[in-house]
Amino acid sequence: MLSLSQRGVTLIELVIGITVLAVALTLITAVLSPLFVRSTDPWHQVRASELGHSLMNEILARSFDEQSDRSGGLLRCDEVTLGAEPCTAEANFGPDGETRLWFNDVDDFDGFGASGSDILTNILALELDDVYRNYRAEVSVRYAGTELGLPQRSVKRIEVVITTPANSAIAFSAYKGNW
Repeated sequence: MLSLSQRGVTLIELVIGITVLAVALTLITAVLSPLFVRSTDPWHQVRASELGHSLMNEILARSFDEQSDRSGGLLRCDEVTLGAEPCTAEANFGPDGETRLWFNDVDDFDGFGASGSDILTNILALELDDVYRNYRAEVSVRYAGTELGLPQRSVKRIEVVITTPANSAIAFSAYKGNW
């Protein structure tokens, strides 16, 4: 006769125990898996912020317009009294035949788009595809003087939208004035 301390587990009890454990682990994993995906969001947001800030600095370092004086700002486009050339029409925004490295005014960036695995480079034309793989950058430039209570063509609004690998879009905007 077997005593209670020598009693073992039957095969049926073992199979039921394994099944209950498997169901419990499946439920726990299903609840936690969305958290694993979201855990990278802050990291991607910081990377997108770095990229957006860098690209915005590059754009703002350029002159206001193709017709602006680049040697010290003595002549600004649309200054009729000084005989300056008119500012570029918004319909003509975009590159004037230059590549990104040679963009010389803010509106050359209008319509610019790049991705980390495509043509995203820094200002020195060094590729950043390893650092910003699957990120996308898109730039738009528009006249926006009336938004600030000024003549329409005296201010340009630059908008940079960075899309992270998780398809989260982060927008940056700035104004460049003709003064």
